[in-house]
Amino acid sequence: MTVPAAGATSPAPGPARARSTAAAVARLVAWRVAGAVVLLAVISVLVFLLTYLTPGNIIKNITGIRPASPKLVAALRREYGLNEPLVTQYLHWLGRFVQGNFGRSIEDQTSVAQLFSERVGVTLLLCGLAFALAVLVSVPLGVMAAARAGGLIDRLISVGSVVSLSAPAFAAGLILLYVFSYYLPWFPSSGAGQGFLDTLYHLTLPAITLAVGVGAYIVRLTRTAMVRELQSDYVTFARARGLRDRRVLATALRNGIIPVITTMGLVLSYLVGATILVETVFTLPGLGLLLQSSVVFKDFPVVQFLALFFAAVIVLVTLAVDLSYLALDPNWRRQLTR
Repeated sequence: MTVPAAGATSPAPGPARARSTAAAVARLVAWRVAGAVVLLAVISVLVFLLTYLTPGNIIKNITGIRPASPKLVAALRREYGLNEPLVTQYLHWLGRFVQGNFGRSIEDQTSVAQLFSERVGVTLLLCGLAFALAVLVSVPLGVMAAARAGGLIDRLISVGSVVSLSAPAFAAGLILLYVFSYYLPWFPSSGAGQGFLDTLYHLTLPAITLAVGVGAYIVRLTRTAMVRELQSDYVTFARARGLRDRRVLATALRNGIIPVITTMGLVLSYLVGATILVETVFTLPGLGLLLQSSVVFKDFPVVQFLALFFAAVIVLVTLAVDLSYLALDPNWRRQLTR
């Protein structure tokens, strides 16, 4: 029997261990939040530099092809701060951005905040509808494939998911647009409709387009997690006790859903990026179409705001996914104090 050495401490009691775990979790959360803030700061620099270093300039976009007088050019340069050093321009732009002053559109002189508020609802509704469709269809398909691993249904679902993953969002959108808007005129080909129900009807086909690739990824992830759980000892024991397959599958899904749930947050990040292409294909008056038209016109204030907004959404969703895994998985919290 080993005798503890003199001065050795005994394992921490329950309350002390809980405090130690809470402190470790707090430190990890603080580091992750600080990392997200630093990443957003770096992205803001890149967004500012990319829009100012690309070909073209604000003065030409405002004055057009007509010759502008030197007095007008000088006034416009003062208004947009183009006479200041680049670092000063960035600091002034960032300061206004933090205060909620996002500037005005060069194209129509409308405030960027107003343009954003008019179009963000369509984009959010499209992403939410696509996410709901992907989850409600893909998780049951993944469970079905895992329950019949190696069978015909599993193979059909796996082949379908591979094909869906291989199809870019804009290509799938064009195919669905041709089939269900032109050949079979079941859905409208453009616009967002009037009223909530009409808007849902107009967004159904774009949402299916977004959900195809996302759903395939969720199917494969759910199948992998369920196959691993169904091979566990507790599942074998439950089946030996004579429990119904439905109850066994529900228990396995509850235990294996953590990686699926956390990855669903990353799916939202993909939806935010893919909506730009889908809104362009279906001519939806959302943020994606606004960003595309602003890039073509070189409307720098709008491009800067939307690029930073999309980047912030992706960074914050990734941070939330990271922290949700910490909240859902107690084993990870315990490992922080080891």
